[in-house]
Formats: sequence, C-alpha cells, structure tokens
Amino acid sequence: MQTKPKLMRRKSAKSVITKTCEKCSAEVNLHLVSTTPENLYRGKCEACGDQAQVTEGKSQSRKVIGYLRVSTQDQDLEKNKADILTFANERKLGHVTWVEEKVSGVKTWKKRELAKAVDSLTPGDWLIVPELSRLGRSTLDILDVLSVLREGGVNVYAIKGAWTLNGTIEAKVFVTMMALFAEIERDLISARTKEALKARKASGVRLGRPKGPGKSKLDQFRPEIEGLLKNGATQRFIAKRYGCSETNLNNWLRKNKIDRTPVL
Repeated sequence: MQTKPKLMRRKSAKSVITKTCEKCSAEVNLHLVSTTPENLYRGKCEACGDQAQVTEGKSQSRKVIGYLRVSTQDQDLEKNKADILTFANERKLGHVTWVEEKVSGVKTWKKRELAKAVDSLTPGDWLIVPELSRLGRSTLDILDVLSVLREGGVNVYAIKGAWTLNGTIEAKVFVTMMALFAEIERDLISARTKEALKARKASGVRLGRPKGPGKSKLDQFRPEIEGLLKNGATQRFIAKRYGCSETNLNNWLRKNKIDRTPVL
C-alpha cells in the first residue's frame, strides 16, 4: 500500500513583532492583523501615540524628499541640507531625494517644482523642509500644500519649529490653526483692498473701467477700413479681411463714429 507524502505546513507568522517608532524612537509592539496576501502588523506607540504598521515579506520602500527653495541666487543650501539629513538619519528614514529650486516666493506652488514632488509622493512617504515658509508665498498657499499632502497620507516635517504633519491629534490641531490663520489673512486682504479703494475714491480717482471705445486691433487699420467703406465694400468683406466678426466690426465703427456711406 502506497503512503501519501506528508504535506509541509506553512510556517505560522509571529503574532507580535517589535519596531522602533519613527517619531520618538521608542519600542513599539505591532500585532498581526492580517496574513493575506502578506503578514500585516499594526500598533500604536504608547510614548507619542504615533500609528505604525509593517508588512512582512515585502521590502518597505518609501520616498523621502528634501525640498529646498531660496529666493535669491546667493543663498547657501548646504546648512539646510545638513539639517534635513540629520533629521532623516535620526529617524532612520533612508535615502533622501533632493528637490532644489531658486525661484521667487511670488510664484504659486502649483507652478513650481514643488508640485511635481508632491504628485510623486504616496501614503507613508516624507517631505522635509527647512521651514514651512519655503512651501508658499502666504498662509493660504502653505495651507493648500499641507491639505494636499495630508489627504495623500504624506508625512511632513519642518526643521525650524519642529512641525510634524501626520495622523496624530497634534498634527490635526496644527492644520486647524493654519486654516484659522488663513481665514484671518483672507479677511485682512479684503479689508485692506476695500480701504485702499475707499481712499482712492475719496481723493478723486475715478474707479472702474475707463470710459471710451478702448483699444482694438482694428485701430491700426482705420484709414484702410474707411477707404474700403467709401469704395462700397461690405462689412462682411471687411470683417473677413481683418479677422474679426461682423458684430465686432459694427461695434467698432459705431464707437469710433465712422461714416459708412459709400462715395458714388
């Protein structure tokens, strides 16, 4: 009688593993919560409350971007780089990819290299900056960047002030305060604008669009158009010749009080 070969049992996963907290470097016990398709461990640091998870049997590759922006060509980036590398090494974050640009703060973040960096980050990745002011030209701009990063599950750290944006309650309070500051800034901008307009009006400056026909691309062809009208050319022919609609031509003729009567 032929015996069946014994089947090798799959080695069971450990129910608990220990990991170093990325935020405070304390030891965290992670508990097995799933074995499909990989062993997934989750836990909470008792020291700082930071949430952590590890997938066993799968390389943990995360992106860490160090973003550096200066407004003038003579500013040195080396000190900022050193500070960012020190933080990344202390937290054992791994390799830092640098994104550097020298642009004016007046340029919105969505039109800078920062936007490409933000788009490349995924949940669990890191964006490290020397200070939050490097992210935008105003509180509104900075809040916009932080909101996008928070929705994407990206960790943000600013060296100056040691600001951290992640899933903790402190980070949520910080973002709420930023939103409050942004609202105050909007109100201040609105108030300053109204006050400036009121002062200009009081000084006799006429506000709004200036009266008159305004500039038109047909102005430079006025002698030719008047000659064509006198020779009996139709408005359709003239409009097609100078690349405009008959309506625009008619409005231009009326505003400039041009005689349309042909000379017989």
